[in-house]
Amino acid sequence: MSQFSMHCIQQLKKRNITQQSVLDVIENAGEKVLIEDVSVYQKTIVENGRHYLIRVFVNEDKIPPLIITAYKTSKIDKY
Repeated sequence: MSQFSMHCIQQLKKRNITQQSVLDVIENAGEKVLIEDVSVYQKTIVENGRHYLIRVFVNEDKIPPLIITAYKTSKIDKY
């Protein structure tokens, strides 16, 4: 089980993303990439008829793994 950082909780609220959505991305990621020491889980979703990519940044060196932040973007091709 992962732990949410305080920064992540604040950003999720600001970005209107639920913690359950973040956990779903981690559990069912379409792709996982490593950027330096951080794992980035990515998954495309459809919301209001539009496609978005949710990216979740996790420090897996921590025990339990620490979810650093997450965001949603419509610029899917960029990633």
